[in-house]
Amino acid sequence: MNSVEQNPTVAPHLVVESLGKVFHGGDEPLEVLQGVNLTMRRGDRLAITGPSGSGKSTLLYIVGTLDTPSDGRVLVDDENPFDRDEAGLARFRNDEVGFVFQDHHLLPQCTVLENVLVPLLAGTGVGNDVRQRAQHLLERVGLAERLGHRPAQISGGERQRVAVCRALINQPSLLLADEPTGNLDQRTAEAVGTLLLELAAEEESVLICVTHSLELAGRFPMHRELRNGLLAEVGAPS
Repeated sequence: MNSVEQNPTVAPHLVVESLGKVFHGGDEPLEVLQGVNLTMRRGDRLAITGPSGSGKSTLLYIVGTLDTPSDGRVLVDDENPFDRDEAGLARFRNDEVGFVFQDHHLLPQCTVLENVLVPLLAGTGVGNDVRQRAQHLLERVGLAERLGHRPAQISGGERQRVAVCRALINQPSLLLADEPTGNLDQRTAEAVGTLLLELAAEEESVLICVTHSLELAGRFPMHRELRNGLLAEVGAPS
């Protein structure tokens, strides 16, 4: 079994079919993904683990349209975003995808509140409603007293919480996290992991998190390993 499917009575939001990825440029082509299948519904939360170089981040970036597949297809609400032109793909990423990376990538010159609002600058702009949403998200993650602070004035865990809020500001249907707790101490990692799980459930986003942390992965309702280019049940023989 290399697909994830929960609550089959609800229409899937994300479908990945026979996804393959081959990198060229070395002495020989490097096949990283070899027919990955994945089905997820709004509110589903999946952790993907696997050894370094197994293709976890590659899979995440293809789902988020930061990379392109060599084979297969990705469907989001029955649409293949790769059928869009470059401008359409950029709109898709801005409207439908929220990314959380290992490094928070906050803008040092902007305040906490301004950093959360950055994705809206490429879209509809910042009105009172979205500003209130940003403030609500920051309050939700315990940063109500940090709105006017800049990244250098807050801790690493607080910066990562800001990054989570930024990823959610556009109410994305896909929340994709790449080693979101990799730079954090254990206590802070637990707090950020809890926030990701709770906020994704509240927002009814599809959450996919790739991580080396088995502790974090074990807290997800769904957990798969990426091995030999395929998603597999945890502990299943190769």
